[in-house]
Amino acid sequence: MASDHVLLIADAHVLDPVSGFDGEGFVAVRNGVVQSLGAQRPEGSFDEVIDARGLWLMPGIVDLAARFREPGQTHKASFASETCAAQAAGITAITLPPDTQPPIATPAVADRVRGIAARSGGLDVYMLGALTQNLAGEALAEMSALKQAGCVGVSNAAFGLRDSLVGRRALEYAQGLDLTVHVFAQNPALANQGCAHEGPVATRLGLAPIPVAAEVSAIRFWISLVEDTGAAVHFGRLSTARGVEMVEAARRNGLRVTADVAAHQLFLTAKDVEGFNAQCHVLPPLRSVDDREALRAGVQRGAIAAICSDHQPHEADAKINPFPLTEPGISGLETLLPLGLQLVADGVLDPLQLAERLSTGPAQVLGVTAGSIAAGAPANLTLVHPRSPCTVNPEAWRSAGRNTPFRGWDLPGRVCLTLHGGRVVFDELPSR
Repeated sequence: MASDHVLLIADAHVLDPVSGFDGEGFVAVRNGVVQSLGAQRPEGSFDEVIDARGLWLMPGIVDLAARFREPGQTHKASFASETCAAQAAGITAITLPPDTQPPIATPAVADRVRGIAARSGGLDVYMLGALTQNLAGEALAEMSALKQAGCVGVSNAAFGLRDSLVGRRALEYAQGLDLTVHVFAQNPALANQGCAHEGPVATRLGLAPIPVAAEVSAIRFWISLVEDTGAAVHFGRLSTARGVEMVEAARRNGLRVTADVAAHQLFLTAKDVEGFNAQCHVLPPLRSVDDREALRAGVQRGAIAAICSDHQPHEADAKINPFPLTEPGISGLETLLPLGLQLVADGVLDPLQLAERLSTGPAQVLGVTAGSIAAGAPANLTLVHPRSPCTVNPEAWRSAGRNTPFRGWDLPGRVCLTLHGGRVVFDELPSR
């Protein structure tokens, strides 16, 4: 980039949840930082002008859960492949859970992951440190050292705790450090190594069930500890109507509780597992239609602050065994925004709300500077063509993971430009 490079994005429909700007506007970017946002074209000359008529401009997407499989599982994916996929998906920041191999349980591993991320570049990578040593659920990890190493929160990923006292001590420790604890709300004993929602489909297929109570009891446990400690807890990947109710009630009571949902939970249900469809093997499992509708309503009301990809790329062999033996997870980066646009088409969200759930809400959960197009903010921006229908075709993806249940779905729009720090990292702008 030149020493003083000024870019103008002109005539876009600008969606800035922070200021509430929702209309035609102009955004000037100088040296990687937003210089101005307004309804009138700013005066002065520009090194480059992007004609964005008919396009939406929103803050770059901040993804609260994406596994890039490095270090430890590069046969599935790598930072190089998944960074490219994220950029093509309009994502300018991702949050890495601690369950890498080895886990992000020491400053040394955190430094190693940061180094890998830096070599790929063009993407902000936020890390969650381990809540317990090696995610074993017994002794607490050195959260203070992990925070100093750059971790923005702590989590035990999908691993359980030895007992409730470990959870209590963890929240006390995290609260003293002002670290948010990210919780995957599933009681391991009640889940009992199940693989499908407890209901008629699992019964008919003979699949080991995971009851709603596995999520509800875990949420109740953590909320009770939040009441005692005042700590901040974020519930990742809600899947049940009752879970939404409990989070919303806790927030009304002034507790420091937030939640997100994976995009696929807003579209798929347990019925999609029919035929032992391993592409629909996810944790938490796909739930009932009523649960899905409650999740949509929670996103609409803002009780659920964020929609994430829960990106888990797999090699093809991971999905070809009998259903219980396949590996759970969906490659979700490149369907996150198109599915969000489908929520707008379905009347669940308006465009400004979509930008908030994908960008501003996640950034607030993490406590990071992102999700805004205000003057002085980093120019991490996404231009979206909201009316350029696309058919989901994993073979054309940049992600190394092709595992998706959305293959062949027709979705209403696509990303056409991504800026990270004012630099174009993905460009498929329509010709003018």
